[in-house]
Amino acid sequence: MRGELGSVTLMLEPLRRIAAYAVCTNSVSQILLVRASQRSGTPGTWSLPGGAVDHGEDPCDTVVRETAAETGLSVSVATLTDVLADMRALPERGITIHTDRLLYRVSVRGGTLTERVDQPTDLARWFTLEQARELPLRSFTARALGLSTSSADMVPDEPPEFPSFYAVEGPDGLHRAQRFAAYAVVTDPDDRVLLTRVSDGYPGAGCWHLPGGGTDYGEQPGAALIRELVEETGQTGRLVELLGVASHRDAASLGPEGYPIDWHGVRAFYRVVVDQPAPPTVTDIGGSTCEARWFAKEELGALPVHRLTEVTAEAVQAARLT
Repeated sequence: MRGELGSVTLMLEPLRRIAAYAVCTNSVSQILLVRASQRSGTPGTWSLPGGAVDHGEDPCDTVVRETAAETGLSVSVATLTDVLADMRALPERGITIHTDRLLYRVSVRGGTLTERVDQPTDLARWFTLEQARELPLRSFTARALGLSTSSADMVPDEPPEFPSFYAVEGPDGLHRAQRFAAYAVVTDPDDRVLLTRVSDGYPGAGCWHLPGGGTDYGEQPGAALIRELVEETGQTGRLVELLGVASHRDAASLGPEGYPIDWHGVRAFYRVVVDQPAPPTVTDIGGSTCEARWFAKEELGALPVHRLTEVTAEAVQAARLT
């Protein structure tokens, strides 16, 4: 039976999306959940409120907008709690979806719980953790709540073929691309910081950048980051903590494709430690990285801001390295 399901899922059209969700508790430690309606791919299951990040939208705005739409509550974002990815197959729709999920802790500012008709979610309710444990939960929701559950999601036997870069031409003729990536603020035992330099022909050419890059279909952000670190710098590192997420849009980015792209990058950045540093070596020849180098803190602090990519400047500040 599993072999038959595998052959079915491999024929489905692969899609990717980025989504943001609210982890919201009230004064009596109940958690806010929403129920998937018959219009959804998983009717009757419960999950955290949230949904897809629109092109160019900051995920913080997404989680506020989606929570209001699904629950009737206005929330404010406190902090990012986790970033994870999953795949699920929906044969009835002919698709397999990889979703990069950003989880935010939020608090309620006001509003009243509402029910919805003819929408992907139809109910919003408060539950204790003990009550939530008995519900049919989406797997990412159970993980966020620290609960174990058997998911009803159909998962492909192996990730389908999907390009690492995918731009879609819009009705106005301009191509648009939304990409999820994972990057690292990398340090060694001497507190040096590892940076990579962007190759000519790519956006940000000549600037110093964080090691990392786009995640593959079916790949977790942390695993992607460690893989990219080896490919771009020849270093083996270990994940220490999630630092944050950056969302940047360039309405007319120019890269090796040779035509303008309305580019929206959502990038998770982590602290990574290399315990046994080595001279940096770029093994992915011909890609977007042309050089890698260890910087002492004073050298990093002396770099002009225009020599750093936007996400690098933001991540270095978040890590308090300068």
